[in-house]
Amino acid sequence: MQHILIIGIGAGDPDHLTLQAVKAIARTDVFFVLDKNEQRQDLIRLRRQLLDEHARPGHQVVETPDAERDRGAPAYAAAVDDWRHRRADLVDRLIAEHLGPDQTGAFLVWGDPSLYDSVIAVVEEVLARRDAPDLFEYEVIPGISSISVLAARHRTTLTRVGRPFQVTTGRRLAEGFPEGVDDVVVMLDGQAAFAEIDPAGLDIHYGAYLGTPDEVLLSGPLAETAPRVLKARKAARDRKGWLMDTYLLRRSER
Repeated sequence: MQHILIIGIGAGDPDHLTLQAVKAIARTDVFFVLDKNEQRQDLIRLRRQLLDEHARPGHQVVETPDAERDRGAPAYAAAVDDWRHRRADLVDRLIAEHLGPDQTGAFLVWGDPSLYDSVIAVVEEVLARRDAPDLFEYEVIPGISSISVLAARHRTTLTRVGRPFQVTTGRRLAEGFPEGVDDVVVMLDGQAAFAEIDPAGLDIHYGAYLGTPDEVLLSGPLAETAPRVLKARKAARDRKGWLMDTYLLRRSER
């Protein structure tokens, strides 16, 4: 039986790699890489560094362009489903063509694959397509998420006594600050939704490229800090060609 590992490799710092992830990398025969963007060469270099340091001699790396997603489609859920189906086609082919019987293949996933990445769903779809005796088994190795790094770098906690926190997306934040919570972590915000909501009584803890040499950290009352974040985001995107960020919005206690 073939074995697939979905390995969380942290937010960008090589030291975010857990001992469990190091051991998983060391027992992998074939690494499957779905490249998203040639502009992200620094992330590609980091991934290669991790393999150089921890992969077994003779390991194989199979790279292929990732499936493109229509980010402007009005039907968001349908667009994501279509994208995942096409990714499943790629993964199914990679496993069939490059992973031998009883070999272990792996996908290196930024952050924690159980948080919001689609690789688990894609592998599940591939598995559902197959009939015995062509089954494979898979395992998920958790990683250090950008959410955890964000809180640590700002020397704060995600929760406060007796209060829940919520993780949401920029798309949902644009509909308004969620009711019933005081602490909201926002991911995948390509449109800077934080700048469009009522800032009264809110603080922001912002982080971009967390764990990397290009890390950007800003915090303070949202009304005062939002313009600084917008400026920093634009400068970073202009310089690198891409942006990966997250932030915590918190109702002030003062």
